Amino acid sequence: MTLKRSLFLLGFGLSLSFAGYAGGQGKAAPKYNFTIDLTNVQDDKVLVTLQAPAITQPEIVYNMPKIVPGTYSISDFGKFVTGFTALDKSGKPLEVEQLDTNRWRIKNAPQLATITYWTNDTFDTPKKEDVLFEPGGTNIEAGKNFLLNTFGFIGYFDGMKSVPYELTITKPSGFYGSTPLKAISTTATADTYQVPTYMELADSPLMYNKPDTTVLNVGDAKVLISVYSPSGKVTSRPVAENIKSTLEAQRQYLGGKLPVDKYAFIIYVSEKVGKSGSYGALEHPNSSVYFLPEMPEEMFSSTLRDMAAHEFFHIVTPLGIHSEEIGNFDYINPKMSKHLWMYEGVTEYFASHVQAYEGLNDLDKYLDKLREYIITSKTQFNDTLPFTEMSASVLDKYADEYGNVYQKGALIGLALDVQLREHSGGAYGLRNLMADLAKTYGKEKSFQDAELFDKIAELTYPEIRTFFTRYVEGAEPLPLAETFHKVGILYQPVSNEVVNSYGGFMPGYDEKTDRIIVEETSEMDAFGRAMGFKTGDQLLQLNGKDITPLNVRQLIGEELQQMTPGEKITITVNRANKKGKLKKKKLKGRVTASEHKALHVLKPDPNATPEQLALRAAWLNSK
Repeated sequence: MTLKRSLFLLGFGLSLSFAGYAGGQGKAAPKYNFTIDLTNVQDDKVLVTLQAPAITQPEIVYNMPKIVPGTYSISDFGKFVTGFTALDKSGKPLEVEQLDTNRWRIKNAPQLATITYWTNDTFDTPKKEDVLFEPGGTNIEAGKNFLLNTFGFIGYFDGMKSVPYELTITKPSGFYGSTPLKAISTTATADTYQVPTYMELADSPLMYNKPDTTVLNVGDAKVLISVYSPSGKVTSRPVAENIKSTLEAQRQYLGGKLPVDKYAFIIYVSEKVGKSGSYGALEHPNSSVYFLPEMPEEMFSSTLRDMAAHEFFHIVTPLGIHSEEIGNFDYINPKMSKHLWMYEGVTEYFASHVQAYEGLNDLDKYLDKLREYIITSKTQFNDTLPFTEMSASVLDKYADEYGNVYQKGALIGLALDVQLREHSGGAYGLRNLMADLAKTYGKEKSFQDAELFDKIAELTYPEIRTFFTRYVEGAEPLPLAETFHKVGILYQPVSNEVVNSYGGFMPGYDEKTDRIIVEETSEMDAFGRAMGFKTGDQLLQLNGKDITPLNVRQLIGEELQQMTPGEKITITVNRANKKGKLKKKKLKGRVTASEHKALHVLKPDPNATPEQLALRAAWLNSK
């Protein structure tokens, strides 16, 4: 999953989909037979109907997921279900007891023939406590768009997650389904899919709307880009062109061949930030779902490239390498693995490292990304909390520390990669290790959570076990200075720098207006005082360019820094008058440089030794 706080038209039939499960020959086996009706939306809900498989026990429990893989937070999809009804073969109701938010016990289960219920979507839920991270949620917009993360609509019976599923989607005229599933039957009004288990169904999202798709050939793999943009400002072809170079780089990075032959990028582009206040993506083995607000083209392209690189690399882990906690996921009472350093951290490390290794980004840009990881990790999270302990308790005790998997997790990958390179004289790195782990375990074989570090040491070097003991299981901060020194990079935890000031006030965010505001002015600097910022000011424009939560970093960190001290500058704000009414006001001044302490600065060492440069070259594929 990627969190920011901030399908194929190739002979696969009319549905934009591709090969998943193909039904076997001979006698029909027991199976779930689900229908989701997208043509009859009532009160923002759709009807789900199940023709149940044969059940022999006196009673059975039907489950909707409490949590799903990759989200690391409670979803409780049962709370979006209403009108749950169980019927026998003659259409008479059976007794149903709702055990909790996500479970229903059905009495006289051998007589069960049909279950029906209505499901609401999560995108526009009115209750703040029900808001979910959009890429892991559901959307129902009658006549426009249906984002069907299947786990939000479909459940399973106790002990029957491995029974096959047949899913029929009844669709509006002109709608097509973008999905990693292949339709075994498709007409103008319905698509039918078959999937062997609930795990695979839950990992197979669908998006239905009038299609906007582009297909890429990446080596031997077919990659679908499917976009839904209500305003039409974002379309699939430019998006596909934007990420193609990254996908090609990833193919080379993984040895020239991808471990999947088909993949789908399902992208929902909103006209504004969603109710969660976040945007990002959720990975699946053969697809990933994105929720992105509209933003300036260059920023959208950069954001999507980084996200797509991260999500696509999940085909390595946890798809190809995972513990039993993931391989046999418990959707109701999950036990978390302690290896988020690998599932999310190594994935994020690969996503940024590949762009440097394959020449898409230069060294300075890559060091800026590493610096961003360090600053965020050390200023926003507990740097002495053992990472394995955080991972195991990420659903409750350490939920607030989850974001560190994308920060310190990536740095763990960095430090491990450099150490492996050092021990092997540059010949063996983290990519090699992950390939060896995939050969040792693979998609179908889960590892024991407690055995992984010992197995890695067995495959590599004894010193690597000590690394995990001290820095991943233990409380010691990562040896960043030592790590960067090995590859000829100077690391300064604190450095004095001269930059163009933005005012020195404490910024805040107004959710109602989606504006950056001046939160606090007590430590405002000379430039801020000269401009006249006041608490509560909403920042509207910098030199005529709109300021938004999505581009403020670029405006302040890049465009303002490119200006010359003494140059005229105008910042437009909304400011409340005496009656409390907001009025636009232009604050004028001159760009002012000020000295401040820069944190965690990374620079190439001009005096790096030949040995350091050689290790850097092996690490970054440079000359």
